[in-house]
Parts: sequence; structure tokens; C-alpha cells
Amino acid sequence: MNIDIKKAETCFADLLKKTVAGSDITITQEGMPVIRLVAVRKKPAKKRQFGSAKGLIRMADDFDQTPDDFKEYM
Repeated sequence: MNIDIKKAETCFADLLKKTVAGSDITITQEGMPVIRLVAVRKKPAKKRQFGSAKGLIRMADDFDQTPDDFKEYM
């Protein structure tokens, strides 16, 4: 939906309601688009599930060993 900026000033609350309902609104000035109103869509959060990352993380066998080139900093 396109609407002139002067008319948008008088019915801004209605434009917001339409935007929240799903309409994309373009506000124009002298026929050129200057503002676009688009509702922010929230993704439903996925429920965290215990153990869902199992097998994705691996710890190296030598994790606890200090690298030779790092020993001088200890």
C-alpha cells in the first residue's frame, strides 16, 4: 500500500494497525518512496533440549597438555 506523507501524518495510528496486521506500507513524498513500514516478525523460540548437542563437540586427547611453545609463558 502506498500513501502520501501528508495523508500518513493524519492517519498514522491506522497505518500502524495495518502494518501489525501484515500489510507493508510505503510512505511517499512527491510520488517517490521515502519510508517503508514493515512489521517485525518474531520467530518462536525453540525449546532447549538437554543433550541436543551430543556428538557436536569433541575435546582433543591432548587437551590438558601444555604446548611446548607456550611453556615459557607459564
